[in-house]
Amino acid sequence: MLAIGVITRGKYGKRLQDTLSHYTDFSYLSIPIPQILPDFIEDPGSFVDELALDEKVLSSDLVITYSLHPDITPEIVRRAGMLGAKAIIIPGGWSRAGDSRLLQNISDQYGIRVLVEDICCSIEGNTDDTVNEFTSVLGRPLLEVDIKDDTIDNVRVIRGAPCGSTWWMAEQLKGVSVMEAPARAGLLIQQYPCRAVRGSSGGIHRSAQLHKQAVEDAIKNK
Repeated sequence: MLAIGVITRGKYGKRLQDTLSHYTDFSYLSIPIPQILPDFIEDPGSFVDELALDEKVLSSDLVITYSLHPDITPEIVRRAGMLGAKAIIIPGGWSRAGDSRLLQNISDQYGIRVLVEDICCSIEGNTDDTVNEFTSVLGRPLLEVDIKDDTIDNVRVIRGAPCGSTWWMAEQLKGVSVMEAPARAGLLIQQYPCRAVRGSSGGIHRSAQLHKQAVEDAIKNK
């Protein structure tokens, strides 16, 4: 069974914990870091020392860090690699992940797979066994639908967004006409209180598009 370590910061990461508990068989441990952090951290090593992060979390098969700070995130990745974590997912995009060359060097040195994602519902399987196990349940939405009298009778979530929005959307689609269902899915995802960035072409709008496509694909495959 995949063991996941989650680093939360304020509200970020809490919905992932709920999803792990309700929709997966993965085991997980979590640790919080302060919600308010300095804009610039000159000595990330010393700063992370003061956080006293639980090594059991950092040594999980897969670490997901909502540190969302370009100074301390690479240091967290380095420590996870040193402790034997096989992969780490960094939500929030590169602006909060840190220097890409530094992260690549850490990945090469410790053999830890590093994924930086703007939104976690875009994650798909790859050649890494740890990430593949995660994306067997969580990541880019994958659905199956039952159709009765040209309406959606039921939606089964094969793989859903780590924030839980896919399962919520699936419940709301029951009774919606097949013609309206894809567009309704995209609208529902934008109504869900996801933490993804709003007001741009990416973020929540990208998530809505992915879910719309998932519903379209499920209808076609029925």
